[in-house]
Amino acid sequence: MSRTASSLRATTRLRETAQRVDGRPLRLGAHLRDGGVDVAVVASHAAAVDLCLLDEDPSSPTGFAERRYALHRGRHGVWQGHVPDVAAGQRYGLRVHGRWDPASGLRHNPAKLLLDPYARGITGAFRHAPEVYGHIVDEDLAPVAGWHRSDLDSAGHVPHGVVLDEVLPVPDSSRPHTPWERTVIYEAHVRGLTKQLPGVPEHLRGTYAGLAHPATIAHLRSLGVTAVELLPIHAANDEPFLIDKGLTNYWGYNTLGFFAPEPRYATRSAQEQGPAAVLDEVRGMVQLLHEAGLEVILDVVYNHTCEGGDGGPTLSWRGLDNTEYYLHDGLRPAHLADVTGTGNSLDFRRLRVVQLALDSLRYWVRYVGVDGFRFDLATTLGRNGSEFSPNHPFLVAVATDPVLSEVKLITEPWDVGPGGWRTGEFPPPFADWNDRFRNAVRTFWLSDPATGVAGGTGQDLRDLATRLAGSADLFAHGPVPGGRGPLASINYVTAHDGFTLADLVTFNHKHNLANGEDNRDGTDDNRSWNHGVEGPVTVPPGEPRDPRGGPGDGAAAVGWVPEPHPRGAEILTARRRSARNLLGTLLLSVGTPMITAGDEIGRTQLGNNNAYCQDNPISWVDWETAPWQEELRATVQYLLRLRREHPVVRPDFFATGQVADGDVIPDLSWYRRDAAPMTVEDWHDSGVRVLQMLRSGHGLGDADFLLVLNGALAEESVTLPEGAGADYTLVWDSAWEHPPQDGTPAQTVAAGGTTPMAPLSLRAYLAHR
Repeated sequence: MSRTASSLRATTRLRETAQRVDGRPLRLGAHLRDGGVDVAVVASHAAAVDLCLLDEDPSSPTGFAERRYALHRGRHGVWQGHVPDVAAGQRYGLRVHGRWDPASGLRHNPAKLLLDPYARGITGAFRHAPEVYGHIVDEDLAPVAGWHRSDLDSAGHVPHGVVLDEVLPVPDSSRPHTPWERTVIYEAHVRGLTKQLPGVPEHLRGTYAGLAHPATIAHLRSLGVTAVELLPIHAANDEPFLIDKGLTNYWGYNTLGFFAPEPRYATRSAQEQGPAAVLDEVRGMVQLLHEAGLEVILDVVYNHTCEGGDGGPTLSWRGLDNTEYYLHDGLRPAHLADVTGTGNSLDFRRLRVVQLALDSLRYWVRYVGVDGFRFDLATTLGRNGSEFSPNHPFLVAVATDPVLSEVKLITEPWDVGPGGWRTGEFPPPFADWNDRFRNAVRTFWLSDPATGVAGGTGQDLRDLATRLAGSADLFAHGPVPGGRGPLASINYVTAHDGFTLADLVTFNHKHNLANGEDNRDGTDDNRSWNHGVEGPVTVPPGEPRDPRGGPGDGAAAVGWVPEPHPRGAEILTARRRSARNLLGTLLLSVGTPMITAGDEIGRTQLGNNNAYCQDNPISWVDWETAPWQEELRATVQYLLRLRREHPVVRPDFFATGQVADGDVIPDLSWYRRDAAPMTVEDWHDSGVRVLQMLRSGHGLGDADFLLVLNGALAEESVTLPEGAGADYTLVWDSAWEHPPQDGTPAQTVAAGGTTPMAPLSLRAYLAHR
């Protein structure tokens, strides 16, 4: 028996026994009742579990005095009890007694104060030191051979749970309930979106309250998006290796608590008042966004926790029930199985892991009011050990739950384990991030032209066409006729990870030195194109200067000195057009579009494609804009209005290529630049760089829609298809620096007419019959 465990048992006068909770529905976590608190926690292999109520005490070695209460062993591995005279605001933690046998995966250590996995409030900082490890570590905090149990008390080095009052459910009637066919997602970071946003008061910038400020809402509404998808706001912890470098996990994909909001994003006032005020601020943010007609989707990380690999700290799950919560390799000595690339993976074969995730999801819907979730590395959530199944109990439970099935459910449909790529394989009502769309669009507009400039050839048009039409190869299959439909494809060209839109057209290579990993981190598969010069460029002195500027012109590139270049003006013009090509393709394709915050104004990260640890201007949206950025914003607003007003652009069903009853043209057809239908040979010919997609609007009560893509490096003469015989009105051209405004004369082309088209450009036409 360890020295700490012995002393805990010896001081019985400090360790009372909690009252039993009999005859009442058991809720995991800490819940106030009858002037005290009910506590229940899962620790199926434990010999004893203590509830520790903490009060600040500067004279104590840990900084806290503890009142310990022995919980009662209940059924099915649950320990529970009721402690009287406990009020909201009380700090608490857990100490678990039991076998220390790392070779068998058992890591019980009562010297470690553990966070309740169901804590709805969290306070206190993580201090990286030997005390936070369940095992003995050396001066570099690496495990000492033998994996002996550490007797150092962690109470003063780890975050604590806080007992909160119950809150009322959010009424369902307050939600926008935006249908999928009208949904446009805006992926944003709570802090990064408003940290530099003019109009938001300084004390609200970078906070939940700042996100719901009228200045932020005005921008979102004017843009035309309908849902804000927030990077993780569950309480998170910084990885030890980042702390040692003086960095933080800015993105937050390192969950400490699945029920508590991250306090760092709350206003200083709320932080000082405590976790209840932080929760109120989050609930208030959601309410104000709802009142503005905006849905709130949370990026959630149920695939792993912040405890890291075998040698990581013991903060909660590892000390409570290591073999119950985490996926292990089944060997002896036991090691964590890592299919997430983070050191650990939660084991969704386990009932309590599934319950934890479901309870957390319902809590955020019912009591915070969120409208949906994006599941990080969702393949892990559907694994039965090593194998993924779309009929996994967790996925079935979410899809059939009366609360969760009514909100938006989005997967990141891959992880790094065996058979990890599963785009298109999740069950309804889930939608999937479509990386095939991202890759196809980037390839056509960026990497293929870059290859062409070097004298090579690119890809043929088969994959691109499939993505433009809604990715039927991925989403048209399944138990439901027609599969999940095209709106299950979350189309995107950028996301939080990877290059921003501006950096895609400015850099060929990642520039991640600021991350402290010698540029080894981040993907090398960017499919980007710098248009001839790496990084920001300017026009040489004495040369005519385009007042617009452009991606990488130095207007927002703080820290990178732009390079004067003889072709500076030409390069900037080309970059601006490429950015519009990417956005236009995204917003005019079939599926549900997602825009990354700041792309609408050409935000740069200076080539950093993995800025997860950059809580600074590299990641924050810079709202000080040049003329080209204002024009880009106007273009996004215009395209979203076009999408909103024309259902032919956003159908919720897959086309058949057949002529419907009462129509005269197929619901979808494809043409070459000479208006001849695409042949099998054309589809396989990488030299074909012009593609026309014609969608009939007849069945939707709308005009017909023609999208023309010129991926050639030269101007092309394009003959528009006959269609239904109506003239075509040009409603948008990516060669336009600014979208058309009211009163702009419409440009029309007769059916079967020929028109010149600029190189590397995209056009949209409507034909009103």
